[in-house]
Amino acid sequence: MCDDVHRYRRSLPHWRVDGAVYFVTWRLCSGEEPLTVVERDQVAQVIRYFDGERFELFAYVVMNDHVHVLVRPRRTLALERVVHSWKSYSTAVLNCGARSGKVWQGEYYDHIIRGDEDFNQKLGYIMANPFRRWPGIDHYPWVWCRDDLKDST
Repeated sequence: MCDDVHRYRRSLPHWRVDGAVYFVTWRLCSGEEPLTVVERDQVAQVIRYFDGERFELFAYVVMNDHVHVLVRPRRTLALERVVHSWKSYSTAVLNCGARSGKVWQGEYYDHIIRGDEDFNQKLGYIMANPFRRWPGIDHYPWVWCRDDLKDST
């Protein structure tokens, strides 16, 4: 096994590779009310806040019950710290509103991107997610990708 590959396990196994891009998904706790329009705005703001400083953000979508992100953490910051900060800070923000207590499931899914084809597939999945969930909508303000990637979707 390569020296730059790290593994750990919670409920799910997690693999880490220095400099990798990851597709990450996390969900609301079971029984939580769907995210409102205002709450989706707040979660999107939290995700974008440290872009370019702690991580390189490629795309995200904040759905009513889950979030998908395509991200490359800076080499000095582990993915689990980035995801933890997103989840914990967004929980604090959401708890200032109508929610209280735990918002997100403790575990999250992550996938190491394995090349251009994999990257483009995950990018397309993120960008199309709301339109698959709600056919007929023509705009969804909580889906975003970097400008240089818009031709890829």
